[in-house]
Amino acid sequence: MNDRNDRNDRNRRCNGAAVPCCPVCDSDNSDAEAAAAAAADTAAEKSQTNRRRASQFCEPICISANQIYDSCRDRDCVSDARVYLTACDQELLENAINVKLKRAEIIWVYTNVEPLSFNNGYFSVDLKFFVRTTLELFTGVCNPTVVYGLTTFDKRVILFGSEGNSKVFKSTPTPGGCDTPAIWQNTCMPTVVIETVEPVALAASIEEPSCGCCETDCACGRSMFPENICGCFDGDLVVTDNIRHVTVSYGLFSIIRLERDTQLMLDAVDFCIPTQECPSATEGKPCSLFNDIRFPIDEFFPTQKPRERRKSDGCGCCD
Repeated sequence: MNDRNDRNDRNRRCNGAAVPCCPVCDSDNSDAEAAAAAAADTAAEKSQTNRRRASQFCEPICISANQIYDSCRDRDCVSDARVYLTACDQELLENAINVKLKRAEIIWVYTNVEPLSFNNGYFSVDLKFFVRTTLELFTGVCNPTVVYGLTTFDKRVILFGSEGNSKVFKSTPTPGGCDTPAIWQNTCMPTVVIETVEPVALAASIEEPSCGCCETDCACGRSMFPENICGCFDGDLVVTDNIRHVTVSYGLFSIIRLERDTQLMLDAVDFCIPTQECPSATEGKPCSLFNDIRFPIDEFFPTQKPRERRKSDGCGCCD
């Protein structure tokens, strides 16, 4: 009975006080105020968006974009491509008994576009892929030594890029001068865009020198490859032919397209204003962001091989 009276007294004091003395009441009021403020902000933003769309986007607008004139996709199986190693790694290769290809990575793709004289509007696109390979050299029964090498792959495709005789100049930090005529003479050429995924590593083998001997007078790879490519390795690449070397095989998937800058008239709706807030974990709640991540079920249960559909026995159904 006394406990009931005490609870009634506390309730009367809370109801009569100017500021609630109940922690739960404070929490509920703050959450309600925050929700009301968020709803008001959403309504104001929606009203402002409607006014902007009615005043600024009532007519089509003209934009400058990269129009794709032609594209193609291809898969290339590069076999027995030589790997160029540095001088230190070449010494390890001389004593190696086996090699394994662990990974292949595309460093850069050099492109060159030339118009076809016998077919207007078409261009020949020469591509040179620079691929960084990760190799494991086995010199005995101990653990293998990881080394890195460079291999290249050349490819040519023919695509339609339309015709254009106007020269396009853009404000760049280093505009082309008369000492670099290739920049200001070829401004009407289409742009080449290459999309690739990391090559599929297939095989690697050690090849003996064709002359049966090894010379120590090795040339420097910097005279054969661009400086920015050679900078990805710790030393000069050895490019001499009559030495022991590694050949690799890998699969390459690529999409190649020709683009030109064009002006298009479009029906615009609004600016691309982000509507999603950036999630972040505060120092007080380091696990809040982690708890919002979806559980990676696919990582624990890989996709099964699809079952082959059995042929129908003629009755319109399968077993």
